[in-house]
Amino acid sequence: MNTGSDISSSRIGGESAEDWWVFRGASDLPEPPPWRLFPASRRRRREQRYLMSANEVGVVNAALHLRRPLLVTGRPGTGKSSLARAIAEDLGLGEVLRWSVNSRSTLADALYRYDAVGRLREASLRRERESARTSAGASARGSANRLNRLRRLAAGHSVRESDIGDYLRLGPLGTALAAAEGPRVLLIDELDKADIDLPNDLLVVLEEGEFEIPELARLPEHQQSTDVLVTGGRDRARVERGMVSCAHFPIVVMTSNGERDFPPAFLRRCVRLDLPDPDEGRLRDIVRQNLGEEALADADDLIETFLGRAAVQTLATDQLLAAVHLRLSGADLGQDELLNAVMHRLDEAFPS
Repeated sequence: MNTGSDISSSRIGGESAEDWWVFRGASDLPEPPPWRLFPASRRRRREQRYLMSANEVGVVNAALHLRRPLLVTGRPGTGKSSLARAIAEDLGLGEVLRWSVNSRSTLADALYRYDAVGRLREASLRRERESARTSAGASARGSANRLNRLRRLAAGHSVRESDIGDYLRLGPLGTALAAAEGPRVLLIDELDKADIDLPNDLLVVLEEGEFEIPELARLPEHQQSTDVLVTGGRDRARVERGMVSCAHFPIVVMTSNGERDFPPAFLRRCVRLDLPDPDEGRLRDIVRQNLGEEALADADDLIETFLGRAAVQTLATDQLLAAVHLRLSGADLGQDELLNAVMHRLDEAFPS
């Protein structure tokens, strides 16, 4: 049976398949580019060193010494988000906690989530199971045994139902503030996409270093110590009397594409780092760092093309890296259609 996908891998539309093709070609799926490695893959490889000037390193250190959030601004693709991972890697602070902000984000999203419906459903199912077991055994036991069983079930039910920590998980910001062993790195990505009030709401929590979880604060006195889940796994953090209090102020990296202004009170409490668009020297360093000296030797025309386009439209540095990586894989970037697909402008939805 012939389907739409039954097309010869050696000839496509009358033309021979190219050597670098994986889809409808003979090539095997290659290793991903270095900047497309995910956490499990990155742990098996040495992290690439983040390229920064001495002045930029100084600004980062100022934020660390002052325990202030670092507000990183710059156009897309200048490496704002990667800086958080570079700090965590350099200081040995583990995986970065990430909060990707959009127009619907609220501070509560970053602090904690309480699954009240799940807890109610579990309690209801548990009562049904206990009722069925009690009914099945009632006729076979005397009234004394039945009474003892009901008492034990009631005691077990109350203990399990009070374990609200199974249904409450701290968000990225809440997890960062609750860290007990040492500071965590928190990336608040694209803060300029947030609702107008979110920066000030965020400022209050970062200034006070604590927040309340009302669902825990309302518990009886003997249940005022609760272990709740944290972001990124099944680990738990101890919460006392419903308050999450910061022992180690997190290293907070907030990114902005410069699409809006922030309130002066917010800016006053941040250390600001502006990442400029990379010039030819920085681009060459980036290519060398990510793909090696041999790749740089064959990238002069692509760097020149990137700089020419970036002067009149929005491009990201990783688009240049993608183009160089494809050339190393054997792609013919002399084909305008292929180059345009990789190095397309980012400031319009449908390029003409």
